[in-house]
Amino acid sequence: MKAVNKTLVALSIGLSFASQAADDRYVIQVDNAHKGVVKALAKKLGGDLKVDGNGFIAATFAGKDLNSVKGLLNNPHIKLVESDQRRVLFAAYNDDAGDPSQAQLTPYAVYQSQANQLSFNSNAGTKVCVIDSGLDRSNQDFNWGGITGSNDSGTGNWDEHGGPHGTHVAGTVGAANNNVGVVGMAPGVDMHIVKVFNASGWGYSSDLAHAADQCSTAGANIITMSLGGGGANNTEENAFNNFTDAGGLVVAAAGNDGNNVRSYPAGYSSVMMVGANDADNNIASFSQFPSCTTIRGRGRNREEITDETICVEITAGGVDTLSTYPAGLATSASLTADSKGFAASAMENSGKITGDAYFMDTAEVTNGGANGKICVIDRGNISFHDKVQNCEDSGGLGAVIINNEPGMLYGTLGDTNQTAIPAVGAALEDRDALINAQQMSINIGTSDYGYMSGTSMATPAVSGVAALLWSNHSGCTGTEIRDALKATAQDRGTSGHDEKFGYGIAKVADANTYLKANGCSGGVTPPPSGDISLSTSTSYSKGKYRVELSWSGASSDNVDIFRNGQLKTTTNNDGSYTDVIKRASGTYTYSVCDSGTDNCSDDKSVSF
Repeated sequence: MKAVNKTLVALSIGLSFASQAADDRYVIQVDNAHKGVVKALAKKLGGDLKVDGNGFIAATFAGKDLNSVKGLLNNPHIKLVESDQRRVLFAAYNDDAGDPSQAQLTPYAVYQSQANQLSFNSNAGTKVCVIDSGLDRSNQDFNWGGITGSNDSGTGNWDEHGGPHGTHVAGTVGAANNNVGVVGMAPGVDMHIVKVFNASGWGYSSDLAHAADQCSTAGANIITMSLGGGGANNTEENAFNNFTDAGGLVVAAAGNDGNNVRSYPAGYSSVMMVGANDADNNIASFSQFPSCTTIRGRGRNREEITDETICVEITAGGVDTLSTYPAGLATSASLTADSKGFAASAMENSGKITGDAYFMDTAEVTNGGANGKICVIDRGNISFHDKVQNCEDSGGLGAVIINNEPGMLYGTLGDTNQTAIPAVGAALEDRDALINAQQMSINIGTSDYGYMSGTSMATPAVSGVAALLWSNHSGCTGTEIRDALKATAQDRGTSGHDEKFGYGIAKVADANTYLKANGCSGGVTPPPSGDISLSTSTSYSKGKYRVELSWSGASSDNVDIFRNGQLKTTTNNDGSYTDVIKRASGTYTYSVCDSGTDNCSDDKSVSF
């Protein structure tokens, strides 16, 4: 288990880097027609090109801050220069348990989300794009004939892992229903893999923007991202806005710090933010819960807006979730007592042993009765290591330590472990059966399947159930699938919508029933729209952002201008209005109505 401890340290280091400056790396938005000119200028000024995306490039300028780069890149073809924000993986490792190599196991989140109650329609053409650390081809629990990917010179081949995270995520989405291993939420769903992370565990917002274009080109309906970081990025947000506007669904993790900090890309309105719950329908202690309220503008333009699309919208199982690993990278433990299988967690020392069982109480002293047998030990009073050492010194062949509180015992024997016999942890709920068992078998070894925890695990669960639902309702848009899942989520936490659970725990069979009864629109009657047609455009000058509204078809003398659902102003029906915003950030949605009526245009959104 020492390898797991080292992985935890490496992950913690990776996360700590996320708060630092983004390595003098910047995103430059530019018209594609003039990209060559800007690339040449950037190179001339010392820039090192990192990403060549659709409508933008990303480059490093060693030793230069944002203002310096903006000053250097003074060119009419450049729309915007912004920092390239770091993005990191969201997951925490736990001790691995179980032996799915012997039979196909169904993770608890599949039952919890009702995915076992609905069949995946493989003929619907649903495809999920997994932006992560790659999907390792060594694990055969996938429909490899339906999986494609995008290679990257910086991260390597998409089907070679950059750490187990991406393989674990992909398994939750769509591991095949093939009588071995685990089964995913949408078994055998087509996937496209974009590898933006390697073993170091971080990338950049420009990588995600470019990945979104690759997902779109590959024909994906859904993007799933178990990752994030601080700081919004306009280029990144635009990429996900475009994917959503084209009818897709983007899903991302809320984050694992257990606080109310908003992480991106989950914090964008076009992205569905996912929190994590456990097997008992409780919110995970690590699941982030940013506020649904935000402040926009300054001075007289300052306003407080409630937007349920910038906070947690839904949750799914993300605590101790079993899924696929690259071959041999997980540690597994299996335990049988009197020929019945029991859940167990590997503590230390690989090996396979079978023998008579001997209850050794808390094993605070050696006991000759344990000679040649497997010790069954209660937790408490002395360290795990000393318990196992006393078992071994008594001639014991292996050790099972039972928790003294509800749930599985996860632990190790410490960095100075001197024991050699295999030792596993067991749950308090199984104590009676274990202490009365006559014979036991313990097996600790490497596996292609293991456990992880994090909003990283909840996110592919939601993406998978969305794919499952969409395969049965292929005429819906991504937003309609998103709305159906929220409308039918199991309410938890504070009654109604709250900032930890959002609308609640995803229930895909209920969402399927809902769409069958109400259609893709969900039975919601849209506000009547008359003949008002609205278009928008944006501009920036003299430190101010402007949104130009143009409309036709209004019949009243005056019209009401709405921004983000709130009345902005009532003005003459002359066909145009300019909204001036000093400090614009995020997405602004506009509509124009005949004054005092609900005869309105369709909503139009702009992003800054």
